[in-house]
Amino acid sequence: MSRLLLIDDDTRLTDMVGGYLRQNGFEVDTAATLAAGREQLKQAQHDALLLDLMLPDGDGLDFTRELRGQPRTRRLPLLMLTARGEPMDRIVGLELGADDYLPKPFEPRELLARVKALLRRAAPDAGDDEVLRFGRLEVDLGARQARLGGEPCDLTSHQFELLTVLARSPGRVLSRDQIMDTLKGHPLEAFDRSIDVHISRIRAVIEDDPKNPKRVLTVRGTGYVFAKKQDNE
Repeated sequence: MSRLLLIDDDTRLTDMVGGYLRQNGFEVDTAATLAAGREQLKQAQHDALLLDLMLPDGDGLDFTRELRGQPRTRRLPLLMLTARGEPMDRIVGLELGADDYLPKPFEPRELLARVKALLRRAAPDAGDDEVLRFGRLEVDLGARQARLGGEPCDLTSHQFELLTVLARSPGRVLSRDQIMDTLKGHPLEAFDRSIDVHISRIRAVIEDDPKNPKRVLTVRGTGYVFAKKQDNE
């Protein structure tokens, strides 16, 4: 049974959402503050975090940055829940390492679908132990990990999926629509802009010089292409 942590100070929402998720087979812990959420994360191993952005003792964006800076929670699947629906909030959340973003109010069934998709992407695929190699860069499909020069790359689950889509088709230009179609079922597919945000993050960790990328290239007006061969590799 997957264990979730829901951090939100709206007790009515946490009661409703927590109850609905429990009815659908999840174990759910709740916290009304970031401080209480930190304690929950210390006390138990959680499979995913549902995080509100506006909390009494801090901002969920700052908390996301904090979690992504710690080895234990760096890859914890994270879904943001918030009434702040501005596009910039979504972009900042994604840049900081959130895997998905769901604005309030939302349908419990949609939340359930997103949580299941989040956990599905985070689960290792025992049937796929292929490793894609591009010079110093390795994309290990079985371990769901990218490595540069043997060192693990700090990517979220969605960023790894996006990198895998590109790396499976080196030399082929993929439009944003093609990428979203390949990632069908991913909750973020409706946000075209999110692909650009995640590509920027991917470049930051796999490129020797993110400002002069050699691996993931932009084809202006079309999309992206993963280079077949990198210089000096």
